[in-house]
Amino acid sequence: MDWRQVVAGNLRRIRRERGFSQEDLATDADVNRTYISKLEKGSTWVGLEVLVKISKVLQVEPADFLQRPARKPAKKA
Repeated sequence: MDWRQVVAGNLRRIRRERGFSQEDLATDADVNRTYISKLEKGSTWVGLEVLVKISKVLQVEPADFLQRPARKPAKKA
């Protein structure tokens, strides 16, 4: 998993937990909605300034977007 996918998954999860649409988040963070969409797809890198704007709107630390998902335990055969 590359870092774009880590940020993408965390951004999508946190945005939904906070009850924001992509449009609302984009407006409040003063970025384009299509940019938010590209970030959530993992198709573009996020700039630090934008990451900080988004984290302020969602009321989380910028580092929260860089947390790798917990590994699932291996299934027993």
